[in-house]
Amino acid sequence: MNRDRNRTICGVDEAGRGPLAGAVYAAAVVLDEARPIHGLADSKTLSEIKRERLAGEIKERALAWAIASVDAEEIDRINILQASLLAMRRAIESLAVMPSEALIDGVHCPKIAIPCRAIVKGDSSVAAISAASILAKTARDEEMVRLHRIYPQYGFDRHKGYPTVLHLEALERHGVSEIHRRSFAPVKRALAQKG
Repeated sequence: MNRDRNRTICGVDEAGRGPLAGAVYAAAVVLDEARPIHGLADSKTLSEIKRERLAGEIKERALAWAIASVDAEEIDRINILQASLLAMRRAIESLAVMPSEALIDGVHCPKIAIPCRAIVKGDSSVAAISAASILAKTARDEEMVRLHRIYPQYGFDRHKGYPTVLHLEALERHGVSEIHRRSFAPVKRALAQKG
């Protein structure tokens, strides 16, 4: 049993560092070598349809997976980098199978009790990180579509909270919602204008 545990790695990635609204999401995935998933890649390079299909396969075939998030209010309190790392830690700690090592996309590792290694562009080179990137992205997109039904005036279903022209115009027209990140410059500007 120890020998198996020593070989258990999880891939970890986040989605939603750049948007002006909504939570940042992270996922952790322990793949099952006996049940390979074909077509894993950085979620940003995949079509929405392909991401959705792969997300279903990952949830069905992985040894373990978990998704966690940190909301806009907490992002404003601790900053987006710390919020991303916190979401990653929450995802890892929620896994049903505790891995012996976590491989993280990027240059920063969350503070966790197991060894951790940051891999630049890991989402395009490590299958488990690609899987995590797909789960984080699809979960966040799903949440932004849900929030669009509550705040339809912002167009969250289209831009998912990213600072597009459409979103910036909506911010100017409608002001700041409860789910906007007040520490982000365009949101700060919108608040100052309304003030």
